[in-house]
Amino acid sequence: MTNNIRNFCIIAHIDHGKSTLADRLLEFTKTISKRDMKEQVLDTMDLERERGITIKAQAIRMEHKGYILNLIDTPGHVDFSYEVSRSLAACEGALLLVDASQGIEAQTLANCNMALNHKLKIIPIVNKIDLPGAEVPMAKEELMHTIGFEENEILLASAKEGIGIAEILDAIIERIPPPQGSVDQPLQALTFDSHYDSYRGVIVYVRVVNGILRKGDMVRLIGTGKEYEALEIGTLKLDLIPREILIAGEVGYLIANIKNIADAHVGDTITTVKNGTDIALPGYQQIKPMVYCGFYPINGEDYELLKEALEKLQLNDAALFFEPETSAALGFGFRCGFLGLLHLEITQQRLTREFNLGLIATSPNVIYKVNLNNKESLLIDNPVKFPDFSKIESIEEPYFKVSIFTPSEYVGAIMTLANEKRGIYTNTEYIDTKRAMITYEMPLSEVIIEFHDLLKSVTRGYASMDYEPIGCRPSDLVRLDILINHELVDALSFIVHRERAPYFGKKMCERLVEEIPKQMFSVPIQAAIGGKVIARETIKAKRKDVLAKCYGGDITRKRKLLEKQKEGKKKMKMIGRVEIPQEAFLAVLRINN
Repeated sequence: MTNNIRNFCIIAHIDHGKSTLADRLLEFTKTISKRDMKEQVLDTMDLERERGITIKAQAIRMEHKGYILNLIDTPGHVDFSYEVSRSLAACEGALLLVDASQGIEAQTLANCNMALNHKLKIIPIVNKIDLPGAEVPMAKEELMHTIGFEENEILLASAKEGIGIAEILDAIIERIPPPQGSVDQPLQALTFDSHYDSYRGVIVYVRVVNGILRKGDMVRLIGTGKEYEALEIGTLKLDLIPREILIAGEVGYLIANIKNIADAHVGDTITTVKNGTDIALPGYQQIKPMVYCGFYPINGEDYELLKEALEKLQLNDAALFFEPETSAALGFGFRCGFLGLLHLEITQQRLTREFNLGLIATSPNVIYKVNLNNKESLLIDNPVKFPDFSKIESIEEPYFKVSIFTPSEYVGAIMTLANEKRGIYTNTEYIDTKRAMITYEMPLSEVIIEFHDLLKSVTRGYASMDYEPIGCRPSDLVRLDILINHELVDALSFIVHRERAPYFGKKMCERLVEEIPKQMFSVPIQAAIGGKVIARETIKAKRKDVLAKCYGGDITRKRKLLEKQKEGKKKMKMIGRVEIPQEAFLAVLRINN
């Protein structure tokens, strides 16, 4: 019964043509009419279209030669690798896409290893063979040398021109095994995604592994123990297509009047109340956020709206973490955890666009392990929570293994950049005469602050990177505080290596002078470690020309007016408070520009 079903995904590095290939597959199988067809049809968010990247995994069902093909589209950026792992858990096979002009990149290899760990059947495809700069033999050689494919396994295609699409569909049918589940066993369905609909509640996307899911069944989520009636089930095209049953091996959706967002966990197992099972399917590994940042509503009354918006985003973004926090400078807000800076930026833009919220974001931080003199250890994700330095024995920060794929001519520039970022050189491996893979061990705090942008800059966009955690190591770190008009602004504090503190302090003060508007009085901006000021800049006061009305006369008259102005400025400074714009908080991010 399941022999005519194939579940597969497309994995590749960012911008290697995943979304375009998905478009051609949908077009070739006539899943979408020409009238409804548009470029990157599975990239439904405005943000995805603007940036040319896939952020959300999308599922869609196609039919070809009597077979049902369920495609789950995946992102390619390293920050969204958790979306890829969710897609892989719902598939039996994967199309591995490599750009003919660029060859294997860092994320290609990372996603391929992830697919092999899930025991998926991989079909290698060299894409963009129509480009003038395409080097098909080079791309084939890399696939054979680096991953170990046979030459006759590799397919050639141009998703843009529609070349090789029929061969890819045939390969999916012939090479990818059918689902192994049985319709005779109790229902086990894996939830691989979900989103919130204002009218219908939570819509859960499921892959039925065993058994049959029928409309009207009473179902139970094993993780939360909650029971619901399956009001509507069906399959996924661009719209939801209602069906009466979903059998083992099929991918579809479930609407069960789930109103509470927290009840529908991605990775949970759904079974029937009657004749069900208590055995949960292996879900997804718990995501650990790498970067933390505070989100505060500009308007304090929007606090509850921000909480509701974060809950809705968390529903289809399993890697988003948040908890309430307060700041002396910014009031009530949330401490949020992300997988990287792009993830942070996308989440912030989604909150602003989809929920019309005005936000202030604090500078991003990683988690530090602080060992105290009394032998206790603390995990700190916010500089404000750092204990007094007299109580600290040592501080450990997370280190990552960073793999950088680059053309050989940029090796020297990359090594210089990595050394500036406190990187520890491990290895250089030449894939061929033109490309190399350099491995470094680097502190996460250096990786997340602009390393990716600087890497692209020094290699003219040709290098790519992937990173994975390797544990914590002791470091000589300090908390750098920023004082504006002698008042500590907790939201601008950040952790930095002691040697780099004077540089960062000076840069930060210079940035803030540019961003904070002039006041009627002069405003000192200081960077301090503990009670010691290590850098200072001053925003000069706005100055009215009080001598404009003097057309001559005695100098004492002019001096009298200037003295009077000076006294007024002093009094103003005693009672003056400085308004800090959102750009000032973003200045921390752009400190190396």
